[in-house]
This record gives sequence, C-alpha cells and structure tokens, in this order.
Amino acid sequence: MNLDSVADLKLRYDSQELIPTVIQDAKTLQVLMVAWMNREALRLTINTGEAHFWSRSRQTLWHKGATSGNTQKVLEIGVDCDADTLLLLVEPAGPACHTGATSCFCRSLAVNSE
Repeated sequence: MNLDSVADLKLRYDSQELIPTVIQDAKTLQVLMVAWMNREALRLTINTGEAHFWSRSRQTLWHKGATSGNTQKVLEIGVDCDADTLLLLVEPAGPACHTGATSCFCRSLAVNSE
C-alpha cells in the first residue's frame, strides 16, 4: 500500500480523527494488540515499514518498539469493508504487550457453552 492508494480508500476516521487498528502476527495469525492510528501514524507506517500509532493517553505519535526494541515490521495493511478499521499483518521483533506477554490478549473470560 502506498499513500496514493490510501486516498482512494476513503478511510473513515472517528470524530477524533483516529481509526482502530488490529495488529496480527503474520506467521501465527495471533492477534497481538489493538491500537489507534491517525493520518500521520498511517503515513509513517507506510513510509517506514514499521508500525506507528497514536497514543490516546499521551496524545502523541508512538513508534512501536522505539524504546523497548519490540518493533513490528508491517508486511500488509488491510482495510475492512466499511473502511473504518485497519488490520496490520506484522513480523514482531518481540512481545507486543507492555507486560512482556506475546499478545495483549493474554487473559480470557469463561463462556457458558450451554
């Protein structure tokens, strides 16, 4: 994907100009995390080939792994049918979660199967 094709997609950002982004390991297909992107984070991701996000808590751009070394090489960017969610297929250089877990989805809830 390049910046020209992004304009053609007419992505639908929310009222804060953010779009939810699911990050998935390209090899295992495990969902690693969910983050938010703004236009600049998407531009940086496309231009550098590494995941960049918008930190809602810090109100700043965030290069995933810039301090930890746990970067995410982006292999593909998918767009859902409504153009309001992105899917990054990545090659992670380490755990995705700040806790050290491979995935931020390291806990589960019981489901009544009856």
